[in-house]
Amino acid sequence: MLICVTGDMHGELERFNDKRIKRLKKGDILIVCGDFGFIWDDSKRERAILKSIGKKRFYTLFVEGCHENYNLLSKYPEREFCGGIVNVISGNLMRMKRGSIFNFQGHSFFAFGGGQTKDIDIRRDSKTWYESELPSLEEVMTGVLNLRAADNTVDYIVTHEPPASMKEFLDFEIYQISHMHTFFDAIKNDCKFKMWFFGKAHKNKLIPPKYQCLFDEVVQIKGENDK
Repeated sequence: MLICVTGDMHGELERFNDKRIKRLKKGDILIVCGDFGFIWDDSKRERAILKSIGKKRFYTLFVEGCHENYNLLSKYPEREFCGGIVNVISGNLMRMKRGSIFNFQGHSFFAFGGGQTKDIDIRRDSKTWYESELPSLEEVMTGVLNLRAADNTVDYIVTHEPPASMKEFLDFEIYQISHMHTFFDAIKNDCKFKMWFFGKAHKNKLIPPKYQCLFDEVVQIKGENDK
C-alpha cells in the first residue's frame, strides 16, 4: 500500500493527473491537507465530479481548510474507517473528522482540519465563510482524548493550518492566533510524531526536522508491508 500526502487542491481536477497520484492502485490512499475545494454548491455538475473522484481505485481523504462549504460537509453520513471517523462524500472519497486517529498499513495519522479566513470583515460579510471553519471545544477535546489514549504518540499529523510557531519559517502570516493554533502548539510540544504535514501557505517547504508544508508537492509513504 502507498500513502500519498499533498496540499490544497482548490477544486482543481487536474491535480489528480500528477504522475505520483496516477500511480496509486486499488486500496492506496491520497490525503489532502485542507482546502480540498470540490464541495461548494451541491450542483449537478459538482455531484458528478465528486462521484468521479469517489470511483477512483484509491481512497481520497481530506481534512477541511478555509475553502469548503461546511454546511454541506456536515450533512454527509459518518462511519468508522481504519480506526477513525469519516464523512463519506462518495464511494472512496471521504473527509477525515477532526481529532480522529487513523491506522493505514501500520502507520498512525492524527487528523485535524480547520482553517482561518484572513480578513475579519470578509468573514463577517462573505456568503462562503462558515463559523465552523474553527473547531469547537468538543472537537478539540476529542483530539486531546484520542491523543491521550495513544500515549500522545502518532506517526504522522495532518492539518490545514500550521502550528503558530511555524510561521517564522514560512514567510507567511497567521492572521490571528486562535484556540486552534494554541492547540496545535500544545500538540507540537507534548506529542511524539515523525512528521507533521500541513497546507495553507501555498508553498512546498520542509522545515527540519519534522514539519512539511505542502502545496502541489506529493509525498509518498510506504506501508509496512512495502518496506
